[in-house]
Amino acid sequence: MSANTQIKQEITALIDRHDFAKLKKFLEPWQPMDLAPIIADLPVGELAALFRVSPRELAAATFTYMPAESQKKMLYVLTQDQVAALLNALPPDDRTAFLHKLPLDLAMQLLAMLSPGERQVAQSLLAYPEHSVGRMMTLDFVAVRPEWTVRESLDYIREHGYDRETLNIIFVVDEDGHLLDDIRVRRLLLSPLDRPVRELLDGNFTMLSPVDDREKALEIFRKFDRVALPVTDEYRKLIGIVTVDDMLDVASAEATEDIQKLGGSEALDEPYTTIALHKMVKKRASWLVVLFLGELLTATAMSFFEGEIQKAVVLALFVPLVISSGGNAGSQAATLVIRALALGEFRLGDWWRVMRRELAAGLALGLILGTIGFLRIALWAQFSHIYGDHWPLVAVTVGVSLVGVVLWGSLMGSMLPLILKRLGFDPATSSAPFVATLVDVTGLIIYFSVAYAFMHGVLL
Repeated sequence: MSANTQIKQEITALIDRHDFAKLKKFLEPWQPMDLAPIIADLPVGELAALFRVSPRELAAATFTYMPAESQKKMLYVLTQDQVAALLNALPPDDRTAFLHKLPLDLAMQLLAMLSPGERQVAQSLLAYPEHSVGRMMTLDFVAVRPEWTVRESLDYIREHGYDRETLNIIFVVDEDGHLLDDIRVRRLLLSPLDRPVRELLDGNFTMLSPVDDREKALEIFRKFDRVALPVTDEYRKLIGIVTVDDMLDVASAEATEDIQKLGGSEALDEPYTTIALHKMVKKRASWLVVLFLGELLTATAMSFFEGEIQKAVVLALFVPLVISSGGNAGSQAATLVIRALALGEFRLGDWWRVMRRELAAGLALGLILGTIGFLRIALWAQFSHIYGDHWPLVAVTVGVSLVGVVLWGSLMGSMLPLILKRLGFDPATSSAPFVATLVDVTGLIIYFSVAYAFMHGVLL
């Protein structure tokens, strides 16, 4: 029996005995991120009882780490007052993310349960675009004034910093709230107490706009290696901050979305195990239909070369080998380029550098596969007559075709994401199956063109 199962059983036993005093004491040492996965699949009634006796801070913090389905269940088993207390205790950014997942009518009902101050905060955050920095920022930050001394600043932090999102970074604002700089709390702790804060400023900071896309924020966090960044309005007034824990969630979500698209599917937007079957089928079917229609072009291309196939049936034996090799090479290149773009390893202006690398790589890979293909046919011909008397021509045709198809697949796989990026589309939509389908069609043309060049007048 696992440790988590034992803990879950102990919690259940305490709830069944209505020993809530002991249950409350049992929960005290737990961290929210450790407790959430243990209790997430408890029966709804037990989950509600657990939240009723948990300290408000622990309940709110644990709630943010629970799966979306478990969060929604909680709304129907807690009393209205308990739901209101829970929502008011949630950090603004986590509450915004939770409300966004709910149907509009339910979200409006929950907004009405908030205190006037928290309702105003929630409405202001929900007013920003869906994937913007404004949706993710929190108002729980500490700001000091430049004319204060280090002693005054530390006293202010002790008084107002208890429930703030982070104290690693302290922001400095003027009397009107305009951002002047940010400083690490370490500098305050190591500076003389009578030193003015303005003497600690170096002007080395960056900031975000609430309408910035979350991907842009992620790039800035990576570039400057920060744990928190300020968010300012158009007048440079500090209105919130974004912390690195939210950025980790963004990075995970973006990576998941790109991987799903690379697999030839729309992004699911929900966990695989909880998304409704009809939604998953809908998201997967659209790309499968597109890819299927693309593969129909392969049949069209085959019919165009029907005469050559009838004259040299042996050519048909290597069609799957040749076109799959080109598709595999294209899929490799597309995956590598898309990931490099996501990590900012190069810019669109460096497309020629990418093309040169893929020309060299594609040629080298093609020569490797072409040599293996040639040797395979040559070796087989020593023990079998399946390729006929003109097996050297067949071997050369397959070998040269593999070089051309793999080179072409590498170029298409690397350039297509860049073209889509330039046109304003998500490069991840140039998924591996999509590239492979395109290369399948063009690979047939390359293969039979090479065959005609080497076999014309002999087999064709």
